[in-house]
Amino acid sequence: MHIKTFVAAAVGLGLVTLSACGSSDAGSASDTKTVTLVSHDSWAVSKSVLADFEKQSGYKVKVLTDGDAGQAVNKAVLTKDNPQGDVFFGVDNTLLSRALDNGLFQSYRAKGLDRVGSAYQLDSGKHRVTPIDYGDICVNYDKKYFADHKLTPPTSYDDLIKPAYKNLLVTENASTSSPGLGFLLGTAAKYGDDGWAGYWKKLRANGVKVVDGWEQAYNEEFSGSAGGKKAGADRPLVVSYASSPPAEVIYGDPKPSTAPTGVATGTCFRQIEFAGLLSNAKNGAGGKALIDFLISKEFQEDMPLNMFVYPVIDGASVPAEFTEYGPAAKAPETMDPAKIAQNRDQWVKTWTSLVLK
Repeated sequence: MHIKTFVAAAVGLGLVTLSACGSSDAGSASDTKTVTLVSHDSWAVSKSVLADFEKQSGYKVKVLTDGDAGQAVNKAVLTKDNPQGDVFFGVDNTLLSRALDNGLFQSYRAKGLDRVGSAYQLDSGKHRVTPIDYGDICVNYDKKYFADHKLTPPTSYDDLIKPAYKNLLVTENASTSSPGLGFLLGTAAKYGDDGWAGYWKKLRANGVKVVDGWEQAYNEEFSGSAGGKKAGADRPLVVSYASSPPAEVIYGDPKPSTAPTGVATGTCFRQIEFAGLLSNAKNGAGGKALIDFLISKEFQEDMPLNMFVYPVIDGASVPAEFTEYGPAAKAPETMDPAKIAQNRDQWVKTWTSLVLK
């Protein structure tokens, strides 16, 4: 999954995820007054913000959510000739090539795109997708554990294979989890084609634990999260997000005065999320209006506390808790989507044989 509502749910408060905004009888997909957004399960927006768009544009928004990002992208590819909706939100840089190579989107240059940083515009020449948000997949640590054990928390990938951190890290399966895949890609970016597999051999020898997904890793295995504390978790290091510490503060009950978790800033991989106008959208005009809205200041400033991601437009403010407890990484690992496309499946296959067998 992503840096989303599930982070908040993990610490005791489920945000509203809208599986069908607007009335269920809002009309058929061909109704020109209804625009349909297809996304993953972690989509969320404040009702008042969505209502503003509907009032200003005259379109009723219907939202269809469909599993995690990988599942949603695969389904969109399979149904591209007769799509479920008009706009797809939630394809990220780890899956972008799959969507583009399959002709999922048509070109549209969104109004306001000049306010979006060039570093996020990975399809700038063709405008088949529009950047909407970004976040960093990073190792989080349990501050109390490291203080109690008089141990310095790790700060880098190299630290994680040191004997001092043996049997402390839990990560997600790279073949079934978005943060798990992001962590694998981060190590491939850091150590290169020839070095990442050797790194994972060392990580395995140092006792890394692998579970299927983020929910289990963060809420059941990680001792620093509210859920992990209740579950008696014993792993003080977890692959999660740079925005997880502010979530622990914002949704803590009682609310802590400072974040109980920190981020190993040298273990981060940048994730950028996009929206695109589906190739066979029935309501192209409505779809374009919706994409324009997704990079409006109103929506961009609404995102952080709903989906725990950072805005991509210049001048959008983020909550103080983000600045204080979960600032974005200054030098995250990145990778060209074409390189991800070329290597992803083989890397995951090799990773599986190295780590799980």
